[in-house]
Amino acid sequence: MSKCLIVVDYQNDFVNGSLGFSGAELLEKGIIAKINEYRESADTVLFTFDTHYDDYLSTLEGKNLPVSHCLEGSQGHKLYGGVADAIKDTDKVFIKNTFGSDELFIYLKKHKFDSIELVGLVSNICVIANAVLAKTAQPEAPVTVDSSLTASFDNELHDAALKVMKGLQISLL
Repeated sequence: MSKCLIVVDYQNDFVNGSLGFSGAELLEKGIIAKINEYRESADTVLFTFDTHYDDYLSTLEGKNLPVSHCLEGSQGHKLYGGVADAIKDTDKVFIKNTFGSDELFIYLKKHKFDSIELVGLVSNICVIANAVLAKTAQPEAPVTVDSSLTASFDNELHDAALKVMKGLQISLL
């Protein structure tokens, strides 16, 4: 049985940087444990990195969210805490400059898994976007979001995102 874990944007800027929020740091140990669990079973671990450039504020996203974050090469772009130590050179990394990763979608279309699980940040933006892409890429594979290992700066939007994912037949742990 081949399983896949996708760690979505668990980067410094979303934990304690320019878009950080209280509680995001509490996910660290659980995400590391989940990564280790997948590694012990010789399953696939993938990472997405929200990535922006100097022109971020002139992009549509930058106009709607005028806070520079996850600038390529910056401290905010790096994975947070022990999760940074958990990534391996052999792990597939998806650099994305928008909420969902088109490269992740293409990868998932080509590499079939028996199940796909997502953890990371932010539940109501990049996690939901990539969960929908995973479900679209592999409609017959169970897609799960570990709700204890994702969060948002807005609890109301977090709860709404979880409900929407459940409605899209994305399971919640």
